[in-house]
Amino acid sequence: MSARVKVIGAGLAGCEAAWQLAKAGVETELYEMKPVKFSPAHKSGNFAELVCSNSLKADRIENACGLLKEEMRYFGSLMMMAADISRVPAGGALAVDRDIFSGFITDKIKSEPLITVKNEEVTKIDPGEYTVIATGPLTSDGLLSAISELTLDGGLYFFDAAAPVVTAKSIDKDKTFYAARYGKGTPDYINCPMTKDEYLAFYSELVNAECVKLHDFEGSEVFEGCMPVEVMAKRGEKTLTFGPLKPVGLINPKTGRDDAYAVVQLRQDNMDGTLYNLVGFQTNLKWSEQKRVFSMIPGLGDAEFVRYGVMHRNTYINSPKLLDKYYRLRKNGKIFFAGQITGVEGYVESASSGILAGYNAARLVLGKPMWEPDKKTCIGALPLYISDEYITKFQPMNANFGIIEGLDERIRKKADRYNKIASRALELVKKQTEERL
Repeated sequence: MSARVKVIGAGLAGCEAAWQLAKAGVETELYEMKPVKFSPAHKSGNFAELVCSNSLKADRIENACGLLKEEMRYFGSLMMMAADISRVPAGGALAVDRDIFSGFITDKIKSEPLITVKNEEVTKIDPGEYTVIATGPLTSDGLLSAISELTLDGGLYFFDAAAPVVTAKSIDKDKTFYAARYGKGTPDYINCPMTKDEYLAFYSELVNAECVKLHDFEGSEVFEGCMPVEVMAKRGEKTLTFGPLKPVGLINPKTGRDDAYAVVQLRQDNMDGTLYNLVGFQTNLKWSEQKRVFSMIPGLGDAEFVRYGVMHRNTYINSPKLLDKYYRLRKNGKIFFAGQITGVEGYVESASSGILAGYNAARLVLGKPMWEPDKKTCIGALPLYISDEYITKFQPMNANFGIIEGLDERIRKKADRYNKIASRALELVKKQTEERL
């Protein structure tokens, strides 16, 4: 039997890392503090709990996150297996039933003979052990202290927020309509159109609503990709109408017109279609204020909120200074990091880092060359970006075509250009993974 590897954290990244290790024949200990102890945002005892949203973003390869998901399939991604059996309607996006999704991953991990699950909080790191640290953006204070001691770096912090969820039956269908923006995909989103007067009244209450008082955390910097709706609104009266409430491309089939001043979209949150979340409505408003203000949205006057939005601290390390291109600690060749703690931002990106950290840890203990990331692929461009030592002001990074190597030829139409980049990436990943363990 090969050397044992410890994986800390059973979120998306940790589960993917443990899965890759086990499939390579490496005995793995997976440490998860739930249900002994919960973070401020987690509620379920299952692994790979989706907290912020049930969407895994775009499902087309001309979108970088869609490409990343296809690349992950070549690695036998556990997340993608779960997504395939828990998918719910979401137009051109891939959204899942949270409970089925996390339940599937939990069952797979617990039934894998080479993975031993230990439900306990880890507060110390042995620098002599092969370890993958995948504790996510809500790393406990005890482990965070150990990480700081290990890295001799204080880390960076920002705040993240989750959107509220309402019951489908409480949505007034007379005031809403089903449609997908620009007609892409099936019309799965429920759209709440607002007139200018309705929007301005809503806007006024939103920017003046009372927020939850934050704890005295370090560096309360809000990440642009997951900004609370009230913070975004305070940037200007029309900011939301060019952001999550933009009305363009949404034709109301009841009127045949697209003349709404603003549109709030609701996305299906579970497979049964009984729950919907407010797209782009991550928030730190007090729960009573959420009920009062969000009920002003047409169609949500009598909405039943089954989950209110919450805001919590996210933590990520200074990866350009600390990690190499293998997601490995530069100063300790046995310690890997994975997930949002590395500064990759998003469910899919987090899982992809877990795949590579687990795969590379397996290669290391088996005495084989680690996987070399290639900038022509999305799964390779992410670790190359976050480990770039020239980055001095590090911010979390989503999958995007800006970090993937472009083409030698000029293709004017963006969709065609991205499709060609994606096809090249998939061919390369296919070739690389055919030479796996």
